Amino acid sequence: MGLWRAYLCPTMAKPKTAEEKNYKIVAENRRARFDYAIEEDIECGIMLEGSEVKSLRTGKAQIAESYAAVEDGELWLVNSYVPPYEQAKTFQHDERRRRKLLVNKRELAKLWSATQREGMTLVPLVLYFNHKGRAKLKIGIAKGKKLSDKRETSAKRDWQRQKARLMKDHG
Repeated sequence: MGLWRAYLCPTMAKPKTAEEKNYKIVAENRRARFDYAIEEDIECGIMLEGSEVKSLRTGKAQIAESYAAVEDGELWLVNSYVPPYEQAKTFQHDERRRRKLLVNKRELAKLWSATQREGMTLVPLVLYFNHKGRAKLKIGIAKGKKLSDKRETSAKRDWQRQKARLMKDHG
């Protein structure tokens, strides 16, 4: 079918797959990779109310100041901001409420043991809708960087930028 369609109209663009259509990044914590050394990342589900899902689809959520914590055998996302959905009149959600994160028991045990180590924390990296249209959160097991490590990261990034410019100009 695809070859036949291309034969009839070669200028016609390929139809997008379901993964390309539905995948959408809602919020990204760019500062996390600068402030923390991410050792490992885990994808987890997030329990949301109906108005929160609608609000996330508008793409105005923020996870920059939030963190994840293991409390009483459950994983929680604390201090994330999901703005209120204007069209929801009666069932509005609290903007900064704690949201439960969904992981299996083995991953939860791994996250709990990682946070018990010295200087380790759980940092939300990306909030997105996957190819099935479900809201997911990628959490990183991270250790805080010292000031010298941040300078080193910044210097490497600057050198890569300069190198790319030189290659572009002289290449």
